[in-house]
Amino acid sequence: MLLTEKMKQDLFSQAEAEIIKYMFEQRENIEDQTAKQIAESTYTHPSTLIRIAKKLGYSGWIEMKNIFLEEIDYLNSHFQDIDANYPFDANDNVMTVASKMATLNQITISDTLSLIDHNELQQVSALLNRSSQIKIFSQYNNLLLCYDFKSKMIKIGKQINLCVGDAYDEAMNCDADTCAIVISYTGETNDVTGVLPVLRKQNTPIIALTSIGENTLSRHADYVFRITTREKLYSKIGSFTSSNSITYLLDVLYASVFSVDYEKNLANKIRVSEHSDHRKSSNEVMEEGKGSPLSR
Repeated sequence: MLLTEKMKQDLFSQAEAEIIKYMFEQRENIEDQTAKQIAESTYTHPSTLIRIAKKLGYSGWIEMKNIFLEEIDYLNSHFQDIDANYPFDANDNVMTVASKMATLNQITISDTLSLIDHNELQQVSALLNRSSQIKIFSQYNNLLLCYDFKSKMIKIGKQINLCVGDAYDEAMNCDADTCAIVISYTGETNDVTGVLPVLRKQNTPIIALTSIGENTLSRHADYVFRITTREKLYSKIGSFTSSNSITYLLDVLYASVFSVDYEKNLANKIRVSEHSDHRKSSNEVMEEGKGSPLSR
């Protein structure tokens, strides 16, 4: 759950609530304000700020303040002109709907990219390359998004298993040479979080794809990639941004693995596809010919 969502819960005394109200009113303006200044502005004591931080699970005021500012910065970016939950209106014609969906997809990719850390991506790329097998744990609807990832990874020689129905048994059969990719938008889905202690016990590295903010999945993971976090759980037209964000992240993971040994992986991918892909086309753009890598 986002810190900004936790702060809206009914957990606080009157003095604490005044500080939280002030933080939401001032937002990024509190960056240069000290605890003493905020306390004076809210007619409270600086120790009240520390109590709020402790109550929300943080070591101190500075840690909580920094996370609050990071979230505000994220929430201020990318989605000012479109609502991820209701990206089009009842009166929009079909071409307007199409245009708004294109805008939503473009913004989602930019938003997800902004959440990727260079060093973490580099480390995960190396991890995926050296792992003997990769297992993906998630709810069924997200696993459907993973089939293309699995297909692409198999063509460059990586062993991928989508764990459906028997996730606990799959987790029990993991080891330190296995890499687990665990996907959950909320990070709190029981079917997913239930395997996390097992994976930790098996010393299996965990890559999480989840929302921003602290949750059970992010706490257990060795590496965390953040899904665009703009959607409500169910009061929305569709899971457009979360699904597109997951798909993009999986494409990034595949591409980062591919790029480690580009020429070898390209040759392997083409060799496998040449024998398994029997499609034909009368469109010369699609036809394999002299201009394609297969002819080199």
